[in-house]
Amino acid sequence: MDIVIIGSGNVATHLAKALYAAKHSIRQIYSRNVDNAKVLADVVEAEPVCAVQQIDTGADLYFISVKDDVISELVSHMPDVNGIVVHTAGSVSMTVLSRFKNHGVFYPFQTFTKETEVDFSAIPVLVESNSESNTTTLLNTGKQLSNKVMKAGSEQRRDLHIAAVYACNFVNYMYHLADDVLKKSNLSFELLHPLILETATKVQKASPVKAQTGPAARKDYQVIEKHLETLKADAELHDVYNMLTNNIIGRVK
Repeated sequence: MDIVIIGSGNVATHLAKALYAAKHSIRQIYSRNVDNAKVLADVVEAEPVCAVQQIDTGADLYFISVKDDVISELVSHMPDVNGIVVHTAGSVSMTVLSRFKNHGVFYPFQTFTKETEVDFSAIPVLVESNSESNTTTLLNTGKQLSNKVMKAGSEQRRDLHIAAVYACNFVNYMYHLADDVLKKSNLSFELLHPLILETATKVQKASPVKAQTGPAARKDYQVIEKHLETLKADAELHDVYNMLTNNIIGRVK
């Protein structure tokens, strides 16, 4: 298919590369910053454009991969097209694209950074559209990129996105706090690498409830109090530790 990628950020970069590798023709890369558009366009042999009015109206499929809060404004300035217009956001309703006759959602469920290569075949892709025909097209396109493609409505994608914030973004913030604790004793974050890997591996085989360990899960109050005493000089570290500990204790049966 002939495809236009609207965006040049993390998701757009990996999606464009995956579609290009699947032998689709990437006609254009749009970005407000023409230099960013050129960087990605050079990789996928596409035309870089920096004005919405320059978007090719003859493509089969348009992927909008921009920040969630600018999708609506961008859509309002796009030219009319007959191809399927989809966005790649987890928590944005499909209705934001309702001005287009053919529209939907193509949501690759993964955390992306431009510099880190990913195996797109292992990334779940969730699709939704305004017609059975469009859904079939999106499902078939997804299956060319990924081994796990499924239909999901806006509420399902929203809940999955919320779960991702807990499982990825909040967890990474915990790494940040752990690094702060270690730095105070001149210890390297690398000491946690085996523990992080083992925790991630364990939860692949057991439910999070069964995989929970630590002083809160054991209700080891003496250890908890010692930790809180150590952390009292840093209100943020102390409060986060205390809140999560109490939550874990409340869930332990």
